[in-house]
Amino acid sequence: MANVRNAAIVWKGVPMDLAGPELRAGDKAPSAFSVVANDMSAVQAADLAGKNRIVCSVLSLDTGVCDTEMRRFNVEASGVAGLAVQVVSMDLPFAQKRWCGAAGVDRVTAFSDFRERTFGPAWGVFAPAKGLLCRAVFVVDSSDTIRHVEYCKEATSEPNYAAALEAARALG
Repeated sequence: MANVRNAAIVWKGVPMDLAGPELRAGDKAPSAFSVVANDMSAVQAADLAGKNRIVCSVLSLDTGVCDTEMRRFNVEASGVAGLAVQVVSMDLPFAQKRWCGAAGVDRVTAFSDFRERTFGPAWGVFAPAKGLLCRAVFVVDSSDTIRHVEYCKEATSEPNYAAALEAARALG
């Protein structure tokens, strides 16, 4: 696999490689990927572009930390006008839809990278050894410029919500 970042994160204390570039604030958001919506339709990068958004990648919505993270962004993002929150995981769309319904999450849109597995390498969040995405948070403005990036150093830790939300509020 091309462009592997060795020991980019740790997963329960074990160093883990990530595939793809290490994105930074000021970079353009990746535009070459496809994910799957909860209705099983293909969604292209261009379909998600052009709006202020928080883009989260998570291990699985069915884990405690991911559940907590998405519930918190669901509540806190409601206070930021015009902000979309998108989460991508390898969970099947059926599981994502079930989780969103059971959790009462209505401000976060879930997408799956299970089919083509192009989101993870494009955003630098794919952990090949696990076959899952790592935890990361990106704040992207309406011109598709990344304004904030956090690759959680420990995959099982929560992100810095305050920093992401501050960056999102600054988008105006």
